[in-house]
Amino acid sequence: MKALEENNGEQEKVELEKAEQEQVTENKSGYIRFKKFHFIMLLLLLVFLTAGITTFALVFGKDKVVTVSPDRTEFNKLYEAFDTLENGYYKDVDQKKLINGAIDGMVKALDDPYSDYMSNEEAKSFHSSISSSFEGIGAEIQEKDGHIVIVSPIKGSPAEKAGLKPNDMVISVNGKSLQGMNSTEAVTFIRGKKGTKVTLSIQRPGIDAPMTVPIVRDTIPIETVYGEMVNDSIAKVQITSFSSNTSKELVTTLNDLQKKGMKGLVLDLRQNPGGLLDQAVSITSMFVPKGKIIVKEEDRNGKIKEIASQNEGNPDLPLVVLIDKGSASASEIFSAAVKESAGVPLVGEKSFGKGTVQTAADFKDGSNLKYTIAKWLTPNGNWIHKKGIVPDVTVALPDYATLPIIDPDKELALSSASTEVQTAQKMLKAIGYDPGRVDGFFDEKTKQAVFKFQTAQKLPANGVLKGDTTLKLMDLLREKIKNNDTQLQKAVEVLKGRMK
Repeated sequence: MKALEENNGEQEKVELEKAEQEQVTENKSGYIRFKKFHFIMLLLLLVFLTAGITTFALVFGKDKVVTVSPDRTEFNKLYEAFDTLENGYYKDVDQKKLINGAIDGMVKALDDPYSDYMSNEEAKSFHSSISSSFEGIGAEIQEKDGHIVIVSPIKGSPAEKAGLKPNDMVISVNGKSLQGMNSTEAVTFIRGKKGTKVTLSIQRPGIDAPMTVPIVRDTIPIETVYGEMVNDSIAKVQITSFSSNTSKELVTTLNDLQKKGMKGLVLDLRQNPGGLLDQAVSITSMFVPKGKIIVKEEDRNGKIKEIASQNEGNPDLPLVVLIDKGSASASEIFSAAVKESAGVPLVGEKSFGKGTVQTAADFKDGSNLKYTIAKWLTPNGNWIHKKGIVPDVTVALPDYATLPIIDPDKELALSSASTEVQTAQKMLKAIGYDPGRVDGFFDEKTKQAVFKFQTAQKLPANGVLKGDTTLKLMDLLREKIKNNDTQLQKAVEVLKGRMK
């Protein structure tokens, strides 16, 4: 595998109906040189907190005035309702609030979790999510059936460290119920300044009682590519999202791994919630032969636009891709494309299933409208929305990898009984401290297991689970999961077969 390079350049404005893709040349060493990748969007592509593939457009500029024709009689009822409330309500009304509410109501009537109307404050939060960093807990969320659900925690974020997982339902934030909120509204409660504490009430599938999860907010950097050598010839690269610099980061990472002897690659897209379409296409083109279809877009009239690889791909590098239920949107575009257009095997669990494309429009007052404009289809024409992608080789992580977190502020001691005790017992057993039972009753043997654990970890030994003891227990379990990654192990096994 020869060195990769990528040119820097300003991102240009492009229209939705034009797909300008710059030609790809070869450098002197014969490898692919990736240039700017401009794609089928109104002005530029953005990542949203709803794991969406998105395009952004300033369609309501300063010089554009939107007027309503007198022939538009469908607005009469809206005007009558506005006038009735303004003139007849028992106290003065806020006109701006009524208008914003009307727009919000129209968007909610679409019954689409990926379409939102954002107030000024919500729009500011939205725009900050596409910067180089932001302050919060670091989790992608979406609205689903009137509830706020975790799509995926960001790697290394407070949300990941606290143990949040895909499909966790966020019931409340600091006691404030999120019932009925859209994802944009929920973000305003979840985000906050670095160092501040937020308490989430989480309902996890398969767990009866809600969990209380305290999290300290932090700065969340948008670093998206992490590479390492698994052995002397196989590398693993994790892509956590498809952001503005992801393709450049990947090129740099692959160059570095090549120097370390990489002959085969496991590309890890687990818990990758998606992001920018142009980045997904650019990166997919590194592995899909030129001219092969990467993705198709279908508009409201059924018109289909095909997007093909403009690069030569890299057939000399054996590849396997890891996916799971947190792999969504742009990561599903990549996975489906390399599977159907390049014969690359997928390993892991069925993906999330997000198959729509959004655009966003800023209003002059700073508010914002985000709405779905198209479906995306796999190269073979499959729509994976709400269905996901089934891997070629299905492998689950060990049972202890899905254990819920434990609130370190809660004391678990002799004679107590709860689901938290049961979780702690399973954690202790997983890391080699047999509690004698895993039914949720804290007996003498469980106390002795905790005592031995505290002694081994040089913690104050009193047989009580709380504070540093609970945090250390969860840290060691995460380390155990990393060292016994059954999905990665299977991916390496499959890759070795392709390298022969």
